Amino acid sequence: MSDVVTRFAPSPTGYLHIGGARTALFNWLYARGRGGKFLLRIEDTDRARSTPEATDAILKGMSWLGLDHDGYAVSQFERADRHAEVAHKLLAKGAAYKCFSTQEEIAAAREEAKAAGHATLFQSSWRDADASTHPDAPYVVRLKTPTEGETVIKDEVQGEVRIKNAQLDDMVLLRSDGTPVYMLAVVVDDHDMGVTHVIRGDDHLNNAARQMGIYTAMGWDLPVYTHIPLIHGPDGKKLSKRHGALGVEEYQAMGYPAAGMRNYLARLGWSHGDDEFFTDDQAKEWFNTDGIGKSPARFDFKKLDNICGQHIAVAQDAALLQEIDAYLGAAERPALTATQRDGLHRAMYCLKERAKNFPELLEKGQFILTDTPVTPDEKAAKNLDSVSRGILGALTPQLQNVSWTREELETVLNRFAEDQGTKFGKLAAPLRAALAGRAATPSVFDMMLVLGREETCARLAHAAAEGDG
Repeated sequence: MSDVVTRFAPSPTGYLHIGGARTALFNWLYARGRGGKFLLRIEDTDRARSTPEATDAILKGMSWLGLDHDGYAVSQFERADRHAEVAHKLLAKGAAYKCFSTQEEIAAAREEAKAAGHATLFQSSWRDADASTHPDAPYVVRLKTPTEGETVIKDEVQGEVRIKNAQLDDMVLLRSDGTPVYMLAVVVDDHDMGVTHVIRGDDHLNNAARQMGIYTAMGWDLPVYTHIPLIHGPDGKKLSKRHGALGVEEYQAMGYPAAGMRNYLARLGWSHGDDEFFTDDQAKEWFNTDGIGKSPARFDFKKLDNICGQHIAVAQDAALLQEIDAYLGAAERPALTATQRDGLHRAMYCLKERAKNFPELLEKGQFILTDTPVTPDEKAAKNLDSVSRGILGALTPQLQNVSWTREELETVLNRFAEDQGTKFGKLAAPLRAALAGRAATPSVFDMMLVLGREETCARLAHAAAEGDG
């Protein structure tokens, strides 16, 4: 087999949609797993709707997802002359023709066919006209689609799809102002970029039949087609704004890790046995078109949370910190100070278990991010009554000279609880309130180890003293 070349070809008319991100991911996995190339083309021929900001949003979304592409991003608009050149070659071959029918004539012909109960497919009277009869008037260039037989799309997911040629019209290639249409541009660009595999949404399946006509007429090799089902919401309807976030950047701002997002999107419509959690290397090795289902996948936030939590748990601490920095920027939250970053790095071992996203992780890490003196929230404050404060005051001196290890701290605190005629569990709530200002935190021992002796004792002493005020 020749070297694999895939491509992602978004239109820059808005953010990078979650469905587009999955299409990009599938193309990236297919190419990367086979030592091939993954190319990026910005389909910016719709000048009225294409914006530099949208292009930037697509590039940023791909960068966050870690979907690196080979070479530079190709602008489809900048290749308009090449597209027109191919249309003129098709004219010269007799595979295309000039059509002088006006919009009014086309509309009238369709109305007439409709009234007669015939198919409203426009059939141009100029298809076989002699060039000597051509008027000096505006014209479009149309592809001569075969009128008999059928076009067979051999699709990796959909199987063999047969479309009768009589159902296909003579597609316009060049508009009357000489500009190429999108359908021509796609084919020329895919051919010139050496694309071997076209993996895209199944809403493009009908386009494939028409685009194949250009390949055939030019004598070019067809790519391998893979048309993947669209993503639906949990209710089985096409994914839309009512289901929640649609743009990839929204997921970054919500605090999901990129590795978890890649894993979840890969599983959205593709499977490898019963594997749910996997690494990038495994996904590249396993990904193939055989595992893509024919039915639309359903987006499920619970599954996304579960997968992302597993990726946070196994991630390298330094890499997590980098991602958290990027998340804070995306969410427009204040950046971490150098002291907070250092503390978070030391605490990461007791934060990343069971955190489904970065906001949860940071909430668990509030004890190291907060300033001293700690101000407890309403729920935690209830655990700091006068009795609890008295107990904390009695405990603080006992921590001044112990070895600062988990084993020693457990021994001291359990013995202290016993001396107080209670169990350590009863001590935990006021300790959490004093150390973190929260009722839900990592274990008391983890917080003490991360904070260190001096900071732990200072916080306990402050909480105890508050009762004296």
